[in-house]
Amino acid sequence: MQLIFDGHNDVLYRLHSHAKAGRDPVAEFVEGTTEGHIDGPRAQTGGLAGGFCAIYLSSPDLGHREPDERGHYEIPLPAPLSHLPSLASAMEIAAIAQRLDRAGAWALCRSVADIRKAMEAGRFAAVLHMEGCEAINSDLDELETFYAAGLRSLGPVWSRETIFGHGVPFAYPRDPDTGAGLTEAGFRLVKACNELGIVIDLAHLNEKGFWDVARTSRHPLVASHSNAHALTPVARNLTERQMDAIRDSRGIAGLNFAVTMLRADGREDAETPMEDLVRHIDFMVERMGIDCVGIGSDYDGATIPAAIGDASGSQALVEALRKAGYGEAELAKLCRENWLRVAGETWGA
Repeated sequence: MQLIFDGHNDVLYRLHSHAKAGRDPVAEFVEGTTEGHIDGPRAQTGGLAGGFCAIYLSSPDLGHREPDERGHYEIPLPAPLSHLPSLASAMEIAAIAQRLDRAGAWALCRSVADIRKAMEAGRFAAVLHMEGCEAINSDLDELETFYAAGLRSLGPVWSRETIFGHGVPFAYPRDPDTGAGLTEAGFRLVKACNELGIVIDLAHLNEKGFWDVARTSRHPLVASHSNAHALTPVARNLTERQMDAIRDSRGIAGLNFAVTMLRADGREDAETPMEDLVRHIDFMVERMGIDCVGIGSDYDGATIPAAIGDASGSQALVEALRKAGYGEAELAKLCRENWLRVAGETWGA
């Protein structure tokens, strides 16, 4: 079995949603559930050894995909979220991550050494990520507090506007060049992340924002859960020029399991063959090299192929890649080592 360190998942969002309904998030993770994609038992079964776990805040006005007769769709960007309610929710989610750590349900990791130690002990190695920074104000004071709580990765935006920049819409077919780039506060955020050693995730940024980060950051470029636009032309996927920039920075792009970002037709259909995942991996490896590609499942945040199902089926992708000709050393890089290299270069530990 090849252990997997995942570039992106939304298990904390699911646990927080259930906690709001009166359920115990620690018990749900430890004992397991049939809902969603990740819990301790299913992760153990599928060799999902850890990953970046997102503090994600949903938009109440997010629309639905309503494809036309050609399968085309575009969901308008939802309205920006207010800071103080976002901060309160983000603190609740971060508290769940701390409770899971304190209970021994997972290990909240702040360094690559922490991750490797947790993996060796068979504990889920969780790294705190923030997907969209509505909880952080322009003075960046909250960034320091979240860093102290274990935050080691953030995306300045989700697919909506923040005070830091602009996200791409969910749209097919569409390229990611959809608006303005980083704001002045966004440039300050990038520089502060460089100083603290926080990964800057470009996954939901529009193209101008991507290039603003590329010009400003001194760390490897990261798109935690994005696929190849040349194969699936959704706005969220990466152009070849963006992939070249990630390669040139010795960064990483993580394969997203979301079927709408894998299928050539962009449809939300769980009966998506494993060949589509392999096709995107092959394309990204050919364009960026074996050292710059990883896995960014988007578990608990998207419709994923039925052939995987949930975290317990993670090895289905590994086996498909093995059958496609990838050797064990290459699989180790794709499954975890590339992520750990980029994290270590960014965190300095």
